[in-house]
Amino acid sequence: MAKGPGPGAGADPQQSASGDRRAGATPPDDGQPVVADGMMPLWAVSLGWELRRGRQVILNGQIRDRWWFDDSPASFREVVAGTLAARGAEVVGWWDPVGGLTFPLPEHAERFDRLAAAPPATGRGDGAVRDRAGTGDPGGADSGGGAPAAGATADDGSAPRRDAGEPPAAEPTGRPRRDGERQRSRERLFAARSPGRPRSFDDVVATVQRLAASPDAATAFVFEDVDHHLPADRPESQLGYLRLRAAMAAAVTPHSAEGPQPHARNAVLCAVGDVGRLPGWFHLEDPRIAALHIGPPAPSERRLWLTWLLRYFDGGRHAARSDLEALVGATDGMAGWEIESLARTSRLRGAPLQKPDKLLELHRLNVNVDPWAQLDRETVARAAHALASRVVGQPAAVNAVAAALQSAFVGVDFGHSGVARPRGAFFFVGPTGVGKTELAKAVAELMFGDRSAYARFDMSEYQQEHAAERLAGAPPGYIGYEQGGELTRRVQERPFSVLLFDEIEKAHPKVLDKFLQILEDGRLTDGRGQTAYFSECLIIFTSNTGAEELRTLLEGREDELPYTALEAHFTRAVEDRFRENGRPEIYGRLKPGVVVFDMLRREHIVSIADRLLGQLTESVRERHRVELVHDTRTLHPWITARMSEPEHQAYGGRQIRNELEQVRAQVVRHLLEHRPAPGSRIRTEIGPEGEVRVTTYMTDPASAADSTGTAETRAMPGIPGSADQTAAADAAGQGGLASTAEGGGPA
Repeated sequence: MAKGPGPGAGADPQQSASGDRRAGATPPDDGQPVVADGMMPLWAVSLGWELRRGRQVILNGQIRDRWWFDDSPASFREVVAGTLAARGAEVVGWWDPVGGLTFPLPEHAERFDRLAAAPPATGRGDGAVRDRAGTGDPGGADSGGGAPAAGATADDGSAPRRDAGEPPAAEPTGRPRRDGERQRSRERLFAARSPGRPRSFDDVVATVQRLAASPDAATAFVFEDVDHHLPADRPESQLGYLRLRAAMAAAVTPHSAEGPQPHARNAVLCAVGDVGRLPGWFHLEDPRIAALHIGPPAPSERRLWLTWLLRYFDGGRHAARSDLEALVGATDGMAGWEIESLARTSRLRGAPLQKPDKLLELHRLNVNVDPWAQLDRETVARAAHALASRVVGQPAAVNAVAAALQSAFVGVDFGHSGVARPRGAFFFVGPTGVGKTELAKAVAELMFGDRSAYARFDMSEYQQEHAAERLAGAPPGYIGYEQGGELTRRVQERPFSVLLFDEIEKAHPKVLDKFLQILEDGRLTDGRGQTAYFSECLIIFTSNTGAEELRTLLEGREDELPYTALEAHFTRAVEDRFRENGRPEIYGRLKPGVVVFDMLRREHIVSIADRLLGQLTESVRERHRVELVHDTRTLHPWITARMSEPEHQAYGGRQIRNELEQVRAQVVRHLLEHRPAPGSRIRTEIGPEGEVRVTTYMTDPASAADSTGTAETRAMPGIPGSADQTAAADAAGQGGLASTAEGGGPA
């Protein structure tokens, strides 16, 4: 792979000050912190410090990524192996469940074969003396609880262990059988192995423990994905982890250690994607084992990546330093692989480096068709008219939402940050049943042409503090961690969505913190480390805060409550609620999008009632092939009078549906009792005492057929377009009137 421009290209002042410090170099004497340079990433520097402190390390996090190492991109294995070799390791071995024991550096396999074939040492020699003197591992192998070197004399004066092939010595008289078995187990563990490299995990660990406990050679071994080979939830895995921890603790400082003190011990490391999949006792109960998390590249590392990849971006050859710095900030949180892929996206999609917002949008969403770009300009311009046809009696709310949609379509906003905020964020507040949810559905169909683009989250299900984990997923190690969060998973699957969070006032305040990040940064990371981007979403919160006092405001008034007074009441109620929850900063971000819905006025009651009655008519026609006709001359005054009462006004459109439930119930009763034939017509009306009447009129082909063989439909009284009352009575006298049902008393 071609070398990059070097550590000086695009480096910041701290980076230049660090010079060309390589792995294993002497730390600076000025007390300044070590920063990343062109030679190794920050976590590799931390790894070297932990090793020199005498600790073994569990590397966890982004171990599948690529990193900037030795002036060129390198894999995780290349970085770790190079770091260990630079610190003096004569043998660097790498074990994983697929490849077994391999050696990433040349000639290290041959050195391992020679060390593994050599007979065990007969004593600790100078290595133990150096450890006890304080120049190596404090306390030596014994302080770590590891087994003594092979062949060493036991502390109780017993004979040294035999070498491989030596006949077993007779056990002393009186020694318990258990001690003899333990002795033979140690002999098998530290005995020289037969020719050939170990294959099974247990054999590899036994060999690694023997070599790491010997000061005769500087060795380093890395066990990758051991959590997949030894699942922590299986009891049989515990012994494997115990053996691996024993190998990590038994390591000593080699004789060949050079440079300033203190020296590193022989390294026995683990590399896992998630440390939560390891048994807690494996590393939490041993202070000699440290967990080192590997996160995404730091800004200085991203600057190196982008400087090296600059020529591969569209427009990269003409990019200024300010363009590069803008992209460094925009790629915050991206892995090395993603930065390389970003350059490919720029070239393939023709997205110039000078427009980081558009470039990152194309890269993250990976969609060929942008619904926002496919919108017709005329459709967006007439958004208010289209929404008003769906939501009756809410001109202020409809106009506010239409204006925000037009602004999102044009794409004009304050500044650009590389991580765009949602296209729109609204807070719908007002009386219940006035069309808040219906407006959200109408927006989804208008903007994306698909009702499935609408997703509703009932916030009454998030009243507990731990419910916040449902949105972004459980933390590592908890049940359901692999599934991710409900919200993040939805946005990852459908990035172009209208997200409705219904009755947000019922959610726990901890849940509101998740929305703070969404509104500010336009993204949310789940428990698995995967990020969902909300840059193409519309966020809508609904609330009934303040609706409980609405009935009090309406009682005792002879005239209707004006909208300005209603708006002031609900706006003040929402602000007070957020202050009580201790989240005024969320209200500050939502304040421009607060939309107060009006209560249902008298002139809108009839329109909503006709819409509901039309839905009832369509249902009867579809299921029973019977035409349902409503006498609006009696229904309209009745429903208007019912909705004029203050206790009914407070419930909005839902109360209209509740009142019309009497009509639906009588229609159902009539269909069950009289079973009108297909083709019949049912008429509903309100009687003088407020009762609901249902009457069936049907055509009798046998009696109504004339000489020409045609059928005649009887007239129906009280229905526009029908014959007069006399003709209807004649039809009834001839059998056209089938049945009449009454129900519902004075309301």
